[in-house]
Amino acid sequence: MEERRSFFSVRYDLIQVDLPLVYDLFVNSSSIKEKEKFVRLFPTGEVLSREDLDECHRKYPQLYVLEEQRRTYLRALVHTKADDVTKTTVIKSAAIEYLHNIFDKDEFSTDYLTQSIEGCKEVVGAMVDVLDHHNIDSLRNLIGNLSFHDFYTYDHSINVSMYCITIYKAVNPKATRKELIHAGLGGLLHDLGKVKIPTHILNNPHGLTDEEYQMIKQHPDFGIDLLLNGHCQVSDEVDLKIIGRVVHEHHENFDGTGYPAKLKGKDQIHLLARVCTIADFFDAITTKRTYNDVLTIPEAMNTMRKFRAIKLDPDIFDIFDQHVRYVRAEATRDLKLSDSFDPTLPYAKLPIEEIQKFQKEMDFGKIKVVDPNQRRKN
Repeated sequence: MEERRSFFSVRYDLIQVDLPLVYDLFVNSSSIKEKEKFVRLFPTGEVLSREDLDECHRKYPQLYVLEEQRRTYLRALVHTKADDVTKTTVIKSAAIEYLHNIFDKDEFSTDYLTQSIEGCKEVVGAMVDVLDHHNIDSLRNLIGNLSFHDFYTYDHSINVSMYCITIYKAVNPKATRKELIHAGLGGLLHDLGKVKIPTHILNNPHGLTDEEYQMIKQHPDFGIDLLLNGHCQVSDEVDLKIIGRVVHEHHENFDGTGYPAKLKGKDQIHLLARVCTIADFFDAITTKRTYNDVLTIPEAMNTMRKFRAIKLDPDIFDIFDQHVRYVRAEATRDLKLSDSFDPTLPYAKLPIEEIQKFQKEMDFGKIKVVDPNQRRKN
């Protein structure tokens, strides 16, 4: 019996025009869901004009692409005239599919992981292309216009991936496409080890027991073990050792107080892991999640600055700071984030407190009380 082929629907404005198609386009000739019949309408290599697509749209409400051609379709997105929010939404949907294959399968499989990493590579490649003209500041606006999924890990990982690409590009303006893809892949897979953490712990915003938090702190070890010791075979274009270091080191602090190995500084913590730490931190405190409030950009940058050379690489943070457009005077609150803050956790409320300005700015010392009557005598 012939194996049933899988298709996904595509928007008309995200089909390349005036260029040879690099994927096949199909229509569903049956209105009965159980008896779908896909017929190829435009083969790979055909050149379509906008008029051709408009005419096609009048006849067929939806076009489809083979699932096995999704990666090719993603590569071609950059050549469409859709806006970047639309393109990124499609890329994000594909990323969620691959992350779903890793995190939400009933039983973890190395084969699924291998296939998903290959798919993630294409997703990140599409991100690199779409984000080519974006800087850190414009990326925040782009992320703010994207919709969110119910599972915290998905949205957060995708956002971190995009931030890793743009931060690394700011750190190394001459970065190759391959280097940027590795930066993005490290960000997308940085929480891979969470696959071994029960979902009810990962998604609990109301606080964890010490035992549960100790379990979460094992996710970097779990992640690198899955990548390097699980017989995961990927194409030569992906260096699993580099991705593994990001996965394993993104919770290491610059001053050596992080986990799991208490690595310290530039010599011990991989550059892409240090980039990922900043991306992870920034997205966790500025992007709306399960907690009620997030920080404004001035508040976030002022808060992160307190962790410069402690949790965060000072040089990378300074570059990051220079590329985020904000007015420092806008910061109406001076906030202190708990030293125990961990971007991994979906807090119900961020562990922050406001530093009272009079305590911060003025030191009266011991006050000598002067008798006003004595003052008049003098």
